[in-house]
Amino acid sequence: MAARRISSLLSLSLASSSSLLTKGRISGVVSSYSTSSAVDNPITPSIKVDYTQLLINGNFVDSASGKTFPTYDPRTGDVIAHVSEGDAEDIDRAVSAARKAFDEGPWPRMTAYERSEVLFRFADLLDKHTEELATLETWDNGKPYEQSAKIELPMISRVIRYYAGWADKVHGLTVPADGPYHVQTINEPIGVAGQIIPWNFPLIMFAWKVGPALACGCTIVLKSAEQTPLSALLAAKLLHEAGLPPGVLNVVSGFGRTAGAALSSHMAVDKLAFTGSSATGKIVLTSAANSNLKPVTLELGGKSPFIVCKDADVDKAVELAHFALFFNQGQCCCAGSRTYVHESVYDEFIEKAKTRALKRSVGDPFKAGIEQGPQIDSTQFKKILGYIKSGVESGATLVTGGERLGNKGYYIQPTVFANVKEDMLIAQDEIFGPVQSILKFKDMDELIRRANQTRYGLAAGVFTNDLDTANTLTRALRVGTVWINCYDVFDASIPFGGYKMSGQGREKGVHCLSNYLQVKAVVTKLKNPAWM
Repeated sequence: MAARRISSLLSLSLASSSSLLTKGRISGVVSSYSTSSAVDNPITPSIKVDYTQLLINGNFVDSASGKTFPTYDPRTGDVIAHVSEGDAEDIDRAVSAARKAFDEGPWPRMTAYERSEVLFRFADLLDKHTEELATLETWDNGKPYEQSAKIELPMISRVIRYYAGWADKVHGLTVPADGPYHVQTINEPIGVAGQIIPWNFPLIMFAWKVGPALACGCTIVLKSAEQTPLSALLAAKLLHEAGLPPGVLNVVSGFGRTAGAALSSHMAVDKLAFTGSSATGKIVLTSAANSNLKPVTLELGGKSPFIVCKDADVDKAVELAHFALFFNQGQCCCAGSRTYVHESVYDEFIEKAKTRALKRSVGDPFKAGIEQGPQIDSTQFKKILGYIKSGVESGATLVTGGERLGNKGYYIQPTVFANVKEDMLIAQDEIFGPVQSILKFKDMDELIRRANQTRYGLAAGVFTNDLDTANTLTRALRVGTVWINCYDVFDASIPFGGYKMSGQGREKGVHCLSNYLQVKAVVTKLKNPAWM
């Protein structure tokens, strides 16, 4: 199970703390961080970047304009490689290839079992190339290599195998009618799917999007994030090596304002799936509506509450809350970024949360034992530091952290705020960084009202030993996922998505298949039926 759960990274060991929380806006001075000298002396990856062009109709090709853009190492800000920059003309070429592959090609005409065999072979190749894929993911994104190789890559191949298994189990129904008719429903592939994936989990999002679409018989144009284009190109190459016909999957690297906009508004795209910010999701939805009213699946932002009840084991709650927020440098849409703690254990929780943050190992993500690498880029780095400044200025208590680490790259100290109020930006906005905001609550009714008082509704965590409390919160919280005494459990079969401005539709699980299917009713008149 560990290979399928991000939460298997969680260790429930905690060092004891001897420091005391002092009063005031900034409580004390940071005494130590478990930092690595590798922040300023990064390890050089041993692999070569082989794929930097666009993948269209089964071939790696330059962009029509000949332009390229740099992709950067977030550990240093140095250029890793220059990647072909796709724009509207390249999207049009990719959509034309996908359209022809769907309308005339073999993929939707293969048996479902034959499609599943391609996906199973692809999963085997992912396992075979784990080291190379994980290295690209860490190099381009900054997440710990141990996370990429030991947690995420096994999850990715598991998702692909899950949908490979579903390929020959998509079927319709026979429906009774009021009259002499034979009625059946057919689930047909929706056609050409446009898919736009984010930078925080490039390969996981690749699998979540590509797996179900291919299992259903669709063809795809995928736009990767401009910050992390490398791993998707290698994964797509392996998928073709597994036997995917040309034109079925096309990958265009480029920017949202050009390639993303062209894909969202393209008249020959039948379906759109987007993962990213809520603000960009609105733009994508508008573009889809203004073009050909293509259906859109959106997995967007969050400001998820993590609730520590009065009966909680505080040591375990601190560790789980720490994981829920700081995992992946805090760059997770469902991060438990509003930590609600019952007043009876609040002071103890704050002190131990500080101790855990100080213990967190930050450094070169290629170094063993590192928990936190750099933020993705300078833009995100500056945004996070801006929110930290806002938290201090609005009156929250900066318990620890709040500053840059090292002289290179985009490393930020694990940061903890206490005495946070709902009207503060750090309690309202999706920071997408290593900033834990801890709020105090008194009773259940107050907690439910405050936890739901947000424009988001992606996920929530509840830490309690009381079954009635867990059941009450499970039903009261307006979110797509509630984790009870766990967090970030992402098995392939569990649907994932949000309420309100956290999106529409679901990723993963059987529910995701409907995103890539059209239901057709076929009605045939019967002559002298023996039964009805």
